[in-house]
Amino acid sequence: MAIETLPDFLSAEKCGRLVIKIGSALLIDDGGDVRCEWLRSVITEVKAARDRGQDVVIVSSGSIALGAARLGVSGGGRRTLSEAQACAAVGQIALAGAWAELLWEQGLVAAQMLLTLDDLEERSRYLNISATFSRLLGEGVVPVVNENDTIATDEIRFGDNDRLAARTAQACTADGVILLTDVDGLYDRHPAQPGAQRLPEVRGVTEEIHRMAGGESGSGVGTGGMTAKLLAAELAERAGIALSIMDGTPMNPIGRTMETGGGTLFLPKRDDSGRRAWIGGRLRFAGALTVDEGCVRALEAGKSLLAAGITGVTGRFERGDVLPIHAPDGRMVAKGIVEYGHEEAAAILGKSIEDQQAILGHAPRSCVVHRDHLVLL
Repeated sequence: MAIETLPDFLSAEKCGRLVIKIGSALLIDDGGDVRCEWLRSVITEVKAARDRGQDVVIVSSGSIALGAARLGVSGGGRRTLSEAQACAAVGQIALAGAWAELLWEQGLVAAQMLLTLDDLEERSRYLNISATFSRLLGEGVVPVVNENDTIATDEIRFGDNDRLAARTAQACTADGVILLTDVDGLYDRHPAQPGAQRLPEVRGVTEEIHRMAGGESGSGVGTGGMTAKLLAAELAERAGIALSIMDGTPMNPIGRTMETGGGTLFLPKRDDSGRRAWIGGRLRFAGALTVDEGCVRALEAGKSLLAAGITGVTGRFERGDVLPIHAPDGRMVAKGIVEYGHEEAAAILGKSIEDQQAILGHAPRSCVVHRDHLVLL
């Protein structure tokens, strides 16, 4: 059974495991403190989900904002990377303490998990994270996840907790993701514009859907605008995970959304296996491949990527790395595990398999990216 409607997020049969993401603007007040009464109302909903038999994982923003308030840093603590790291180091303790205390009031045990982009991009670490989630949830614990901003740099950070929530959902094999934010869903234009209409359901994030989103966080406190939420929806939908954007501002926001019929539901287009979901969810790459139109059609028909169809190789990558594959117009059409390093791939691009042995000095592999290790986007 799969999620088909918004109320299905409250069904243990259709959503046995749920990820709830909470943004900084909802969690932290103007004075830099945790909005405890609001958070208690959310935790009441978490407790209700646990009582229904659902596992719940929280992805919580707020550490930098909390730390900035405690350090007396103006501007939210994000003016420089070192400032954000210092604020996060202070704020993570306060954030974890708030979650642990308020969950314990409901008889729930909290666990803190601080992750970076690299933790979820590197396969063995990803599997370790998945195993940790499995054990914690099996013990009835509520994991509270945040990006480890104390050590994350511009090169190894998500930059927003929306995509972190989607990747967390993949790692813990969740059925659904709820993004609580300060708007009640996706609109066909900026919600402040006359005639703006909320989209109650989206089946597949397209370029047209992306054009509806602005790129900024409305509050100025967080980092994830609607664009980030659509990117998260894309990551989720490739793994067969439903995602909903809900208005988190009222008390008991999830129940309130169910009552009013608000929010936007993103339904998955397919259900990739665990390994394919990991490949499709990769966000950082050491290089890229560009292919011709004939190769694009072959990939869409389920074929492997052959060197003859490659027109460009960029970056410095090794065999076993995950690379994006681009069409001639620059569109990313697939991601896959490459069978060659960058030097060999550059040497054989555009060459038939008959010519590759003379170039490489050894028998070539059957393909550059095998179809079993390739995910279409």
